Order: sequence, then C-alpha cells, then structure tokens
Amino acid sequence: MDDNEPINWREHCADDELQLLDRVEKGMALAADVSRADMTLLVQQDDAALVIAQAPPRSIASLYRSSWVGRLLPLEDHPRLAAGLRDGRRVAEFRRNLLEEGTPIVEQVLPVCAVGRRPVAVLQIETNLIAWERHRRRHPSFRAAVGWLQEMALCGELAHAQSLSPFGEWDGILYVDQELIIRYLSGIANNLYRRLGYLTDLHGEHIGDLNTKDELLVREALQTSHCQEHEVTEGSRYWTRKVVPLWSTERARWPFSRGGPKISPRGAIIMVHDDTEKREKAIELDVKATMIKEVHHRVKNNLQTVASILRMQSRRADNAEVQLQLNEAVNRVLAVAVIHEFLSRDDDQAINIRDVCQRIVTQTQRAAVTPDKQIALRVQGPVIHLPSQQATACALVTNELLLNCLEHAFTGLDKGNVLLQLTDEGDQVVIEVIDDGVGLAEAAEGELSSSLGLTIVRTLVEGDLKGQFTMARAEPGTRVVIRFPKETRAPADAASRRPES
Repeated sequence: MDDNEPINWREHCADDELQLLDRVEKGMALAADVSRADMTLLVQQDDAALVIAQAPPRSIASLYRSSWVGRLLPLEDHPRLAAGLRDGRRVAEFRRNLLEEGTPIVEQVLPVCAVGRRPVAVLQIETNLIAWERHRRRHPSFRAAVGWLQEMALCGELAHAQSLSPFGEWDGILYVDQELIIRYLSGIANNLYRRLGYLTDLHGEHIGDLNTKDELLVREALQTSHCQEHEVTEGSRYWTRKVVPLWSTERARWPFSRGGPKISPRGAIIMVHDDTEKREKAIELDVKATMIKEVHHRVKNNLQTVASILRMQSRRADNAEVQLQLNEAVNRVLAVAVIHEFLSRDDDQAINIRDVCQRIVTQTQRAAVTPDKQIALRVQGPVIHLPSQQATACALVTNELLLNCLEHAFTGLDKGNVLLQLTDEGDQVVIEVIDDGVGLAEAAEGELSSSLGLTIVRTLVEGDLKGQFTMARAEPGTRVVIRFPKETRAPADAASRRPES
C-alpha cells in the first residue's frame, strides 16, 4: 500500500463499533487532561496498529511534538499493542523510554471492546514518570476517581465531554463521593476556596455545607448523567465549574463475555477555574476602549469645527489665492477627521483604507469640483486593513493627490475622470491615482515637484510609510504610484514542546 494513500479502516467496523469509537474519541481530551497523560486510540490494520485519534493533555506538556494520527506501528515492534488488539489483554504500569529520546514514561494499554465481541481498538495512555509518581502519592480516593474516569472514556460513556473547556494547569480539582462528601481536594482547589473564605480543611465536608452552587451543579450532572459546565458568581469572584459524573462499569473477568456491565455510581469530579482576573481585565479593557472611542469621536467633532471655521474664513477672503489655500487646508483637516471617525466606531485599530479613500473621494468631489465641470472621481480595488498610523498617512496622501489632480490635470477641460486604484500585494500596498487630463508638460514638471501638496506627499510616503512615490505621463493624463510595505507585528514566539517520540 502507498504510504501516502489514506487508510479506510472504517469499512472493517460495524456501525455500532464506529459509534463506540466516536464516543471514545470525544471523551479522550477530558480524560487526558485529568489524567495528565497523552492518550492515543489505535485500531488493527493487518499486522500494524493504526493511530486514528490522539489527545494530548492541556494540563501539562505533551510527550509528542506533532500529531501521530494516520501512522502505522508494526505490531511485532509493539507487543503490548498486539496483546491488546488481538487478545484483549490489559498492560498497566509498563515502564519504558520514549524511543531514542530516552524520556522515561509509564504506558498503559486498555482494549476497547463492544459487548460480547473481540477488541475494536486499544486506548494507549502514556504518562511521563514524574507525573505518574506524583499521581501515585495522591489520595487513594482520587486515584480511584481517575481510574473510573478512564474506564468511562474507554466505554465511550463521557457524555458531552467534548463540550467542556480545557482543564488547565492552574485549575483546582475535587472529588466528591456518591454521598456528596468531599474526599479529595487539590492544593490549587484548596487555595481557590480560601479566596471565598473557607480557611479550614474541607476534606470530609458535605458539599452542601458550602455556601456555593457546587451541590446544585453536582446533582444536575448526576441526574442527567452528562458532563456539565457553568459560569457562576461566588461573592465577588467569577468561577467556571465543570462537573463530571462518575460511575464504574464492572464487567465479568472474561472480556468477551456477553451481557451488559454492572453500573455503580461513584460521585463526581469537580474542576474549578477562577476567571476573576481575566474578567476584570476584560471589563477594564472594555472601559478603556470605550473611552478611547469617545476621545476619537470628540477629536473628529473638533476637527470638523476647525474645518467649518476655515471654510467661513475662505468665503470671506477677497484674494482667490487665499481662498484656494484655505480650501486645501479644509480638505486636509477633514481627511484626518475621517480617520478619527473610523476609530470612534471600530473596536480594533485596523482600518479599512478602501472605505477611507471612498469617504475622501466623496468629500473632494463635493468641495473641489466646481459645478461647471463634469469630473468623475471613483475608487477601485479590494478591502485593505491597515494600522491607524498608516491609514492616517494614506488618507492625507490620497487627499493631496486628488486635490493636486483636480488643480492641474483638467486645465482647459470641462470633462474628465480620476481613478483611485488600490492593490493588495500581500506584504505591500499600492495606491495609484490615474487621470485622463492634459498630462505632465515638461515645463510644468519642475513646478509641480516643488508644490506644497507633492512635498507633503513625498514626506508622508518616504517618512511615515517607508515607501516609494513616482509620477509619470500616461496616455492620456498622468499616473501617480505610491508603493509601501504593510506594517506587521513580529509573531509571538512559539511555545517550546517536547521532542517527538
């Protein structure tokens, strides 16, 4: 068989076996988190074991650097997998090194059996030796609870386990028996309950004696036989609680015997996560974001007021040159106001410069195109998001180029077109302003290059955008091209992981 050809192992399984394996896979993540172990589900494929599912623990570092799903492991090299798949034998506490890396681990191989049938698959549980020794030193009642949880995962009985959020390294865990008596409390859980004012030892206490919602959540999980997750408020703190009902399935000694298992209720595991700090930070960030948006809104209003005052001065000016300069100043102020308007509405700091350019084109059309001329301005190109600093520079550059175009490109003409073209090249952005006007005359080219508008453009493009600015004749008209790199943030360093086994 070609190594790259996908293996269709499902065609060798009955429908009820596929359903069982699906349920087992859905419960593996929770079992791996609580067990602090890597879990792998394998089926037999000829003389090899095929990895069909894998669940690394989220509570500690995984033993594996990458996924093994789809790999074939020769049974002759893995006798414990062979014993589980062929004979339904369990292998527990077998210590070995993790291949060439020499990492000491404890391996368990548990057969997955449908009622009255030979093994469908095996569940391999691998724990690093340090975590295994820590687990051995925990209270016997908690070790038993973890064993029941693994058995439930093996039988596909962890209903709704896939909907639970991950069990983290700094989350607390409790075990209460079928009488709702606290039999185990981790050190982290003990510290979490101290934050609620419970300073005494809670071992042996009834969960209902606590002034919390624990008893209600546990009873709900036991009644529904489903894993539960709830966000609750305890005092001034925000907690996330996950409750897993436990029961043991006691089968006959011979694994292929017919008849259902005997089910005995065993209580529940409660996982506690204190979300207070995260919630408070989120609320604080929301408040700051609202304040910042309000500041941008006020700045926009103030800039529009300044533009209105400049417009009034322009109307009262007797000198045509003064009016022109004041009108250009109005458009520059309004171009910056557009950016603040977008920042006052959007939650993030990335701004859609296509929308910004459209707003500037609309403003310029109204303010700078006289009624006696039919000059059409339009924007073309994809949506491009840029940080606010780059977007501000783009707004000012676009405004200056459009004003310059309207002032010089259509001298002696009554009609014309101006196209503002945006192009996203991945790591670079290109802005082009193309007109079909009279074009650049050699005599006027030096005069244009020294104009205030183009001086502003060059300063912004080369200084703020770290880009390039070119202007050339077109057929007909003029083409101005602005090219600059997108501002990017350095990616966060990837978390270190263990070497692949």
